[in-house]
Amino acid sequence: MDQRARGDRAAGEPAVGVRAADPVSLSRAAAPARVPLGRTTAWTSRLAFGAAGIGNLYRPVTDEDAHHTLATAWDRGIRSFDTAPHYGLGLSERRLGAFLRARPRDTYTVSTKVGRLLVPDPGATGDDLAHGFAVPAAYRRAWDFGADGIRRGLEASLERLGLDRVDIVYLHDPDDHADQALREAYPALERLRAEGVVRAIGVGMNQTAIPTRFVTETDIDVVLLAGRYTLLDRSGLAELLPAARRRGVSIVAGGVFNSGLLADPRPGATYDYAAAPPETLARALRLREICERHGVPLRAAAARFPLRHPAVAGVLLGLRSAAEATDAADMLAREIPEALWDELRHEHRIPGFVPSRDGW
Repeated sequence: MDQRARGDRAAGEPAVGVRAADPVSLSRAAAPARVPLGRTTAWTSRLAFGAAGIGNLYRPVTDEDAHHTLATAWDRGIRSFDTAPHYGLGLSERRLGAFLRARPRDTYTVSTKVGRLLVPDPGATGDDLAHGFAVPAAYRRAWDFGADGIRRGLEASLERLGLDRVDIVYLHDPDDHADQALREAYPALERLRAEGVVRAIGVGMNQTAIPTRFVTETDIDVVLLAGRYTLLDRSGLAELLPAARRRGVSIVAGGVFNSGLLADPRPGATYDYAAAPPETLARALRLREICERHGVPLRAAAARFPLRHPAVAGVLLGLRSAAEATDAADMLAREIPEALWDELRHEHRIPGFVPSRDGW
């Protein structure tokens, strides 16, 4: 096992390789700065591009619009791109690869995911909307967290991307396969990292318990954490983020809008992919009221909040249009007065709710 001296540290001592999101660096969040991931040579831009949307998430996106979205994101300084075979049954990977192949390989990072193989299904008819994607159901997904499945999944992703390597590989949602993922998939990823096929390895999930096991029991470099460290859900603070900081594991925060509510709180808005409960909607509306009093859009505060934790290297936003890419870059670049964070801390009266200006 490639152990790289991840000894636990005192909670107040910064982990090597995990940089605190200081106010100066955040003021230039849209610039293509490279933030290291763990102790690897892999990195992320502060704002990363989530590519599920260009895989026709919920509705079709044309090839031209997908390219324009990616080009706009690139022009705004986004240099990290996250995809998966699951997104549009490979469509996201194909579109992303077609865009990136025209750019110097050392100027961007790509992450993809393993654990679901795409198996041709020639007898299938209809679309894939049952899984959320407006694409023909030409493949079926097969869970496989075995060592051979991990390698085959990555090889297939590289073929769809048209690249000879990716920078980061995540185990994708092993909720029902945690033991196999730890016992078989993780060692396979570790070998791929040792061989130089990938530079960083990790797990991507929308829960905290299993990622915490990976952080404490293995030598992963990064966790893609969706929806569990946001203005509405800070469950990642209990164990995962402190453990990640002690172990030198970086966090990439996804799902910062909790599937929409923090982007546009209104009746009918979704929270974690379901209708927002009335009490949660009320909390979001109160957050918006406080933000507006300080002249800050709620979505800007929601995007910037995770970066105040020193374990968080970047924020990943799902983007499906040029307008969304522009807005995301603008929101992350917004100057947010410390008085806003102070009021949020006081309003919610939750210890650790908003890290202090010294980083924690």
